[in-house]
Amino acid sequence: VQLQASGGGLVQAGGSLRLSCTASGSARSTYRLGWFRQSPEKEREFVAAVTWSGRFTWYGDSVKGRFAIWRDNGQMLVHLQMNSLKPEDTAVYFCAVGSSRTESGSSRNEYDYWGQGTLVTVSS
Repeated sequence: VQLQASGGGLVQAGGSLRLSCTASGSARSTYRLGWFRQSPEKEREFVAAVTWSGRFTWYGDSVKGRFAIWRDNGQMLVHLQMNSLKPEDTAVYFCAVGSSRTESGSSRNEYDYWGQGTLVTVSS
């Protein structure tokens, strides 16, 4: 499985960014793709996840109502639209895929393969 994240960058508070993650290899046999983020001195935090069917989505409490995740139809490509960005959204964002079919989708343990991360910086 290979995962390639893209779309990070610098944006002012209140702005928007779209991250994308392309999966290849045997990713098609996994159940869902999730995004996590990590900033210095903080634990890696769950952001959002979507099943490859596109039927189910999950969001972390801190991003509900501001972020949206969806799968590009027919492709192993997932987008994360981030709106109303805040300085506290600043982090390295990682995409990951997992085969676990648990209901949560928000635990790192549910993901088997991780991408390299893309940096998002939100200035105040």
